[in-house]
Amino acid sequence: MLNWLAEERGIAPHIPVVDKSGRKDGTFERADFTYDAANDAYICPGGKELRQYRRAFSTLREAKPDQDGMLRYRARESDCDTCVLKPDFCPKAPQRKVTRSIYEPSRDAARAIAQTTQYTISCKLRKKMEMLFAHLKRTLGIDRLRLRGPCGARDEFQLAATVRNLRKLAKLMHRPQTPHPA
Repeated sequence: MLNWLAEERGIAPHIPVVDKSGRKDGTFERADFTYDAANDAYICPGGKELRQYRRAFSTLREAKPDQDGMLRYRARESDCDTCVLKPDFCPKAPQRKVTRSIYEPSRDAARAIAQTTQYTISCKLRKKMEMLFAHLKRTLGIDRLRLRGPCGARDEFQLAATVRNLRKLAKLMHRPQTPHPA
């Protein structure tokens, strides 16, 4: 969805990115590795490369993701055996593996946008709009539309929005005026 929004539609994604690459076992996580886009490899904190393919093929192979859309990068076992950081990387495995989504450029763009002030402003505006929809659902009972089709849904929603605006207007108009002390 994020890739469709950013790449295909050209819309700046003001969406929080869910990142589940954190590790709970105390070893280095994917964020500790740096990605080298020119060589299509990850560089570990020890300075070694993690690549998809190690063999030199006569025809260049295209990266094939698995069924989850993830590419796997592996370090050489000989590099990991001689590394002093091996207990922090992969204490139980012979070498370290890092996965990367095929949609990672879109995810990186969304992470970069999340650091801007425009993102903070859009979060506040989104919260304001979501509260209006929550009020319509909870108070006015628009948790389920009763009319069919897009025209029926539009009509029902406009009626509910009109009711909400009238209630808000009635509250503003009905405020008792306090007399001024003489």
